Amino acid sequence: MDQFTSLINSYLPEPHASLLNGIVLGIDLQTTYSFKDKLKDVGLIHIVVLSGMNITLLSAVILQIIIPLFGRKAATIITIVSIIFFIYFVGIDPPIVRAGIMGILSLIGLMFGRKTLALYTLFLTSIICIIIWPDWLTSISFQLSFAATFGIILFGNVVSEEKTTNTIKNYLIDELRVSLSAQLFTTPIIFFYFRQISFISPIANILVSWTIAPIMIYGIIAMVVGSIHWQLGFVVSWLCYGLVTFIILVVEWLSQIPFASVKIL
Repeated sequence: MDQFTSLINSYLPEPHASLLNGIVLGIDLQTTYSFKDKLKDVGLIHIVVLSGMNITLLSAVILQIIIPLFGRKAATIITIVSIIFFIYFVGIDPPIVRAGIMGILSLIGLMFGRKTLALYTLFLTSIICIIIWPDWLTSISFQLSFAATFGIILFGNVVSEEKTTNTIKNYLIDELRVSLSAQLFTTPIIFFYFRQISFISPIANILVSWTIAPIMIYGIIAMVVGSIHWQLGFVVSWLCYGLVTFIILVVEWLSQIPFASVKIL
């Protein structure tokens, strides 16, 4: 994983490189504490924690694109294979495995399109994981993964094979629905661990949620291509630059609003 981190660091300036590494690989931010505090203030610190939340959002967006072309089952299989490739690509570490498991669980629910079956699978598999790996129960990554998956199964599973048009409007509405479904159940967890209430978190997440999936996709491509040919990877990495810059501008702008958040010590 170090080689991919170094590659992105050679492509982008700070804090762009740290954000990209955080979103794609879950690497701790190597930027200033002030910027990290601003991420907490606006309720976006979760985007740089590699968890099932990011992978679930990515998977849901990929499904929205593929289902109209190949059907629900084929699209689900393709996306699951993509997740397995991603785990192998970034390294088989506990947080990544947890994220992959929870992402695949959400896909199973989306494939069958039945909330009861999906919820049953989610809870059963989570219990088995906790029995095998008891320390996962106290892992923030696992808790965020479970909560995001739970929310998407309940409220975000609306993709239909009958949808034959992939307009920008449909994409944004569907992606926003999935994002808000995940946020509904992850926000309390974020508050519990970071002891902070962000009053503008909903606005911040609405503004940037649509960027997470393309950033992950372009970031992975940049790392793969860059490992083969540095210059080509550099070109792809700058597809991420504009999106990451947008996130930084949102963070900087919203963090300046008075009483944007309240810390509880």
